[in-house]
Amino acid sequence: MTAVPTRCLIWGAGAIGGTLGAHLARAGHDVTLVDVAAEHVDAINASGLGITGPIAEFTARVPAFTPDTLRGTWDTVILATKAQHTEAAARALLPHLGERGCVISAQNGLNELVIAEIAGEGRTVGAFVNFGADYLEPGVIHYGGRGTVRIGEVFGPADRRVSPRVIAIRDAWRDFDERAEATDNLWGYLWGKEAYGAMLFANALTNDSIADGLARPEHRELYVALAREILAVADACGVTPEPFDGFDPNAYRFDASAGSAHRSLEALVRHNRKSAKTHSGVWRDLAVRKRSTEVEAQLGIIVRLGAKSGVATPLTARVVEFIHAVERGERSQSLDTLNALQAAPPA
Repeated sequence: MTAVPTRCLIWGAGAIGGTLGAHLARAGHDVTLVDVAAEHVDAINASGLGITGPIAEFTARVPAFTPDTLRGTWDTVILATKAQHTEAAARALLPHLGERGCVISAQNGLNELVIAEIAGEGRTVGAFVNFGADYLEPGVIHYGGRGTVRIGEVFGPADRRVSPRVIAIRDAWRDFDERAEATDNLWGYLWGKEAYGAMLFANALTNDSIADGLARPEHRELYVALAREILAVADACGVTPEPFDGFDPNAYRFDASAGSAHRSLEALVRHNRKSAKTHSGVWRDLAVRKRSTEVEAQLGIIVRLGAKSGVATPLTARVVEFIHAVERGERSQSLDTLNALQAAPPA
């Protein structure tokens, strides 16, 4: 253990929250888990939370509750639900958040905007997590690949975004990944992942692995165009996206040197080849868990922010449309579907 022991509540004990919580608990931090899946909570309380995969194999004994059985308050609450459940989860956790506490979003998307509306800007902290993990079954999480971890304030001037509480969170999270860092540009990482995430949504229209999909030359211009749309909205919102794990936002600029975007895609392919998590969470939601994805919370918000900022996002809107068609069973997960997306005229 490298940090002063912390006491935290993790709301959402799935792939991200479960992996983070199990590692923190193993290191001696006082961790409590909350999840809406009663069978998952029961399994954790009966046998512990198991982490499996090439990086770590262990079982952490950690108390787990469903929201209706939880009692008490915490100064540190890590929100790790799916993005579309952010508002409901933030409202449910609010009675358990100490007056001077904070909610840390360990999710995909720009959910800090939603959390701040409920908990307040001063009680909202952001985190960027790009490690690979999957929920396998009640009580078991597969931790398949390491990735960038950043923590930072998301409201207030940049010179106050590496605050004492951010440093304390970073120090604790280094018991999960020793490379975790604090940043004064957390929005830059979140928007960078929005661009990369759009590629993953498009890739999830097929049954390709992430690496195989990004390696296909016939679809690379589609991936580049998606990233460019989202980065244009980031520019309009005054955000400077940050690079991570092979994704270089500057490589997708219209004025980037020839071949830059393709070199970034190759770096993303190499990064994903190293991970035992071969497919995205979006793909698993569609193909394995047969449930709705985060597409509205992750990409729908980009379409709305683009419209507000005067930036057209027709391709992003088409990805949202195609993902919903797969969710409804109107389209299959196949290369034909991705090809149809690529061939579709702008909206």
